[in-house]
Amino acid sequence: MRSRALTILKEIFSYSNFRGQQAEIITHVTSGHDCMILMPTGRGKSLCYQIPALTRNEVAVIFSSLIALM
Repeated sequence: MRSRALTILKEIFSYSNFRGQQAEIITHVTSGHDCMILMPTGRGKSLCYQIPALTRNEVAVIFSSLIALM
């Protein structure tokens, strides 16, 4: 699943590599596990939920507190 996530990262988001713990978090979530992420602003949290949703062939519901930053 990691290679699929990396392909999505490159083709959709135009990044060549994951930052920090993004790859570990995405692998954990795409393996079917739950996860709570606490990261500072600007560290790529949105990719940690967008990429797992894009790797699936079904509907994904994402609850995010990012609206609180607006």
